[in-house]
Amino acid sequence: MDPNPKNFPVLSYVMARLPTFGPRTTGYDIEQPDPSSSGQSEIIVDRMPHLSDPKLISSMRHAIHDVYQTRSVLQALGPRPDHETVDNAKARLSEIESSLSKSLEEIVLMPRPAEVDRFEWRAHLAEKEKECREKAEKEKSVYKSILQVDEMHEAYEKMLKEAEALLVKIYEKAENADGSEVLPVSEEVNEEVVGVLQEASGKSLERVDLSSRRLRFLPEAFGRISGLKVLNLSNNQLEVIPDSIAGLTNLEELYLGSNLLESLPDSIGLLYNLKILDVSGNKLCALPDSICQCRSLVELDAGFNRLSYLPTNIGFELVNLQKLSIPLNKIRSLPTSIGEMRSLRYLDAHFNELHGLPLSIGKLTNLEIFNLSKNFNDLTELPETFGDLINLKELDLSNNQIHALPDTFGRLDNLTKLDLDENPLVIPPMEVVKQGVEAVKDFMAKRWLQLLVEEERKSMMQVSEEGQTGWLTRSTSWLKTYVSGVTETVSEYLGTGSPRDPCLDQQF
Repeated sequence: MDPNPKNFPVLSYVMARLPTFGPRTTGYDIEQPDPSSSGQSEIIVDRMPHLSDPKLISSMRHAIHDVYQTRSVLQALGPRPDHETVDNAKARLSEIESSLSKSLEEIVLMPRPAEVDRFEWRAHLAEKEKECREKAEKEKSVYKSILQVDEMHEAYEKMLKEAEALLVKIYEKAENADGSEVLPVSEEVNEEVVGVLQEASGKSLERVDLSSRRLRFLPEAFGRISGLKVLNLSNNQLEVIPDSIAGLTNLEELYLGSNLLESLPDSIGLLYNLKILDVSGNKLCALPDSICQCRSLVELDAGFNRLSYLPTNIGFELVNLQKLSIPLNKIRSLPTSIGEMRSLRYLDAHFNELHGLPLSIGKLTNLEIFNLSKNFNDLTELPETFGDLINLKELDLSNNQIHALPDTFGRLDNLTKLDLDENPLVIPPMEVVKQGVEAVKDFMAKRWLQLLVEEERKSMMQVSEEGQTGWLTRSTSWLKTYVSGVTETVSEYLGTGSPRDPCLDQQF
C-alpha cells in the first residue's frame, strides 16, 4: 500500500516519517529499497537538501493527511481485486439487474383472481416486488463491494500522483523563497515533425520513421495522414499519444517502444488494420480494453512496463495473434480467454509474478515457444492441461519454484529445448533433468503410462467387486424366493390350522 519510492520519491520520504502505531507493512515493490532506509534518505536529501528542514517536512505531512488516512483504510480492506474479477463482477451485476427487470415485469402482468379484492391484490404485488428487490440487492452487495474496493484503489493511485506533484510544488516554493525562479518549460514542435506534416499534405505517405528524435509530444495533425501504413516513434520521450491517432485507418505497424507513456488512448481500438504493435519499455499500468478491437493484430509487444493484468476478453478478440510478448511486468495471472488465441505461436511471460496458468492454456495447440522463466516464488505448479500443447518446441521454466511437472508432460512429443534450471524439482528427479529434454520426456511418459495402468487396475478391481456383490445379491434374492415357495407349499400340505414354524419365515 505504501507508495513505490521509485515512482513517488518525495511522497515515500515524507510518509516514512509519519508516526505509526503498530508494525509497518511494506506494500510497495520489494525490489525497491525501503524508503525509510538511511541510504534512500541520503540520496533524496542530497538531491533535495531542503527536506532536512523540519518546518518543510511538517508542512508536507499536513498536505498528505488524506493519503495517510486512505492508506490505512485500504490496508484494512485488503489488496486490489484483479482485472478479471472486476469484469466478472460487472457482468454479474448486469445479469442480476436483467433478471430483476424480468421478475418485476412478470409481477406486474400477474392476473388478479376474481375473489381477491383489488386493494389487497395491489398490496400483495407490492410485497412481492419488495421481496424481489431485496433479494436482488442482497445478491448485488457482494459484487458491488468488489467494485468499490477496486474504485478505492484506483482513486488511491490517482491520489498518490497528485500528492507527489503537490509535495514537489511545496518543495519548489520553499526552495525559491530566496528569490530564484523556475521558468516553465515550453513545448516546441520538432522541425522533422513539421517537415513530415508538410510532406504529407502534398503527397501520400506510407512510412514515417521518427525514432530517436527526443520527441516530447505528437501533434494532433498526425491523425490526418490517412494513407500511413508504418509509423515508428520508438526511443523518444513521448508521454501521451493523441486520440487523433484513430485517423490512421490504414496503419499496419505502430512502434511506440522506449518512451514515457503511462497509458494508451482508447481510440487505438479503431486501428482495425493494425498488425504489429510495440509498446514495450514504457510506464503502462494497463492496456486499454479497446485494444481487443484491433482484431488484425499478429504481433503485440508490451514487455518492460508495469502491467498487472491483461484485458479480460483479449483472447476472445485477438484470434489472429501469433506473437505475444509481456515480459518484465507485474502480471499475476493470465486471463482465461487466452486459451482462445488459437493462432498463437510465441508467448513470452518471463519475469512477472504469475501464480499459475489457467486450465485453458492447453487450448494453445499451435504454440511453439513458451517462456515462463523468472516468475520466482510465485510460480509453483503447472496445470494438467499443459500436456495438450502438442506443438510446443521450446520451453523455459527456469528460476521458478516448481516441484513437479504435470503428469501429462510426457505428451509434448515435439519439445526439443527445455530449461528447468533453478527449480526444486522432485518429479522428475534432478538426475533425470541433467540428462536432457528427451530423458525428461521419457521419464514423464513412463510415469503417465504407469498412472494409467494403475488407474485401470483400480477400475477393474472396482468392477470385479461390484460384480461379486451383484452375484451375492442375486443369489440371496433367489434363495429368498425359493424358501418362500417352499414355505407356502409346506403350509398348504400341513393345512391352514396347523401352527407355522417361525424358522420358515426367517429372512436370508
